[in-house]
Amino acid sequence: MRTMLVRWPLRLAGAALLAASAAIHLDLYLTGYRTIPTIGPLFLFQVIAAFVLALAIVAVPLVVMARPAGGAAEAVVAAAGAGFAMATLGGYLLTVWVGLFGFREIRTTAGTVAGVLEIAAFAVLATLAVLSAGPALTARAGRVLPALASVAVLSVAAAAVFGGSVATASGAGGPAQAGAAGSRALLRTTMIGGVSVLTNSSGRTLYWFAPDTPSRSACYGVCAAYWPPVTGSPAAGPGVTSSKLGTIRRTDGTLQVTYAGHPVYTYIGDTAPGQASGNDIDLNGGFWYEVRASA
Repeated sequence: MRTMLVRWPLRLAGAALLAASAAIHLDLYLTGYRTIPTIGPLFLFQVIAAFVLALAIVAVPLVVMARPAGGAAEAVVAAAGAGFAMATLGGYLLTVWVGLFGFREIRTTAGTVAGVLEIAAFAVLATLAVLSAGPALTARAGRVLPALASVAVLSVAAAAVFGGSVATASGAGGPAQAGAAGSRALLRTTMIGGVSVLTNSSGRTLYWFAPDTPSRSACYGVCAAYWPPVTGSPAAGPGVTSSKLGTIRRTDGTLQVTYAGHPVYTYIGDTAPGQASGNDIDLNGGFWYEVRASA
């Protein structure tokens, strides 16, 4: 009876936490992540799976409550929800640490809130799974209490890893690619998919942002963390038309390079020269395109 009284609040809390995390991912999916190859479908899968699990966590106990194996069924569903929450958190951390499928995540408010919700969901649902797996606490204290202690340790460890990762991750506040006064920005060209595109001196593909104008960048804050502006005084390398080079002044006073009237940027998702994973995606308020030498 004691566990029955405790389990219903845990069910509702765990389902609500999963649903809240899914709602954040749904918003991210609808506002741009859907256009990112592989990442978009994964976001959609995460949203659907989280809502289904949240519904199952509440519905399954109502269906199997009178059956002898009802507690075991509830434990399985709760454990699945806890594992899913931890797997979602792990996926986020991997995108922050090394990137996944050509996408690199940064520290954002939405990501931080979702991570906190996922840790809380794991703690609540893992506790529910432990309590659902056996009879009353008084009858199974010798096995239940160590399991609950393990859930607490794992939750604290996940929170510590998450907090450390978020604290050290790149965010919207720091300079993305600020050029010192008088610095030079050498632009080159390379062939990607049979097309000659512009790169910076390190070979990273350059992009232009559809909402920009020839005299103003629309990419600041979180946007500029994903898409670091190329700053400094431009210099033309082989294949670059020098007459198309120019600069604009950003709000922080730095000079941003333009090409053919477009302010140019690199993309945090490109981890090596020759990649153009940011081409033709709708992210951070508009579409992004690789800068072609023939622009």
